[in-house]
Amino acid sequence: MEALAVRLSHLDTEAGGAIRVVMFYDTLMRRRVDLPALARASANLAGCVTGIRLHGPGRVIRCTPDGRQAAGPPSTASTTAPITLDDEEIGTVWLERSGPPIPLDDLLLDRLAIAAAAVVERYGPASTTMADPALVELVISPGSEEAARARALRLLGFAADLPVRVAAVRSHLPLDQVGGLICPARPVKAAPLGGVGVILATTVDPGRFPSGVRAGIGAAASPCTSWQQARTALRYTTRRRPVIRYDDLGALALLAEIPPDVARGNADVAAIARMAGNPEDLETLDAYCATGSLRQAADLLHLHHSSIARRLEQIGRALDIDLTGSTGLTRARIALTTWRLLDD
Repeated sequence: MEALAVRLSHLDTEAGGAIRVVMFYDTLMRRRVDLPALARASANLAGCVTGIRLHGPGRVIRCTPDGRQAAGPPSTASTTAPITLDDEEIGTVWLERSGPPIPLDDLLLDRLAIAAAAVVERYGPASTTMADPALVELVISPGSEEAARARALRLLGFAADLPVRVAAVRSHLPLDQVGGLICPARPVKAAPLGGVGVILATTVDPGRFPSGVRAGIGAAASPCTSWQQARTALRYTTRRRPVIRYDDLGALALLAEIPPDVARGNADVAAIARMAGNPEDLETLDAYCATGSLRQAADLLHLHHSSIARRLEQIGRALDIDLTGSTGLTRARIALTTWRLLDD
C-alpha cells in the first residue's frame, strides 16, 4: 500500500495527499486509539483546532495542533461532518481553520468521522438509540429462550441487574428522538417492528412524550409480557389521552380481549359505528364520556352548555341510551371504547 501511495503521489500531488490521509486514519484505527488521541492526531494533521462532539452524552473534545486541549469557546467551524452509526447521527466533527478550507479538509473530516464512529462502537455499548430490529424482536418475542433474550439485552447495552421497560409507539417523529426524550440519561433503544415503534428503556417517563406521539407503556417485568401490555395500551390511546400505561387501564383492558365479531354484534357498539359518520356527534359524545359532565364537556369543546345538552339529547335518542343517568353514561363509555378498539 505504501509503495502504491508513493507511485501515485508522483502522478498527482493531491491524490498522493488523499491516500496519505486515508492511510493515516487506517493506522489510527488499527492502533485502537480513543477519542482524545484521535482528536489530538487529527489536529496535528490538519494544523488547526479540531473538535469531536457526541450528541448523546454531550461530550466535546477540542485539541490544538500541539496536542493540548483547546482553551476558550469554540471558534466558528470552517468545515464540519456528521458522525453516523447504524444510520443515526450520533455526533459531529469539525475544523476551526482561521483561513478558508483547504482541498483535503473534507476528506480528513470524512475519515475522522468514520474513525470516531468506530471508537464509539468499540468502547460502547454504542450510544445510538436506533437498534437492530432483530435484536429487539428477540427481547420482546414470547417465543425467545431466556438465554437468547438475555444475550440480546446485553448486546443492546442493558445491564442484567437493571429493569427494562417497554413502550409501543406511533409517531410522526423519528423513534430515536422520542427515545432520547423519554429516557434522556439512561440506556434506551428503539426499532420499528410491524408498523409499530418499540422502545426499550430502563425508565419511561409518560410526561416526556412529545406532542403528537401516541404510546402504550407496559408494566410487567418480563419484556415479552410488557410488550404485549404496551401494544394493548396503545390501542386505547386517543387524541385526548395520547399516552396510556397498561396499569391504568384496570378492568378496561378486558375489552381488548373481546372477539371482534362479538363486539360488532353488540347493539350499543353497532349504534356508535352508525353515528361515527357524524364527526361532530362523535366529538361531543367523546367529550361527555371523558368528563362525565355536561358543563365540563362544553368547556372542553368551547361551546355553550345548552348547545351540548341539545346535542347529547339527539345522540341519546340515536343510541337509544339515556345519557343523563350513570348507567347510560357507563354504557356509552364502554361502547365508544370498544368501537375504537375495532378500528385499531
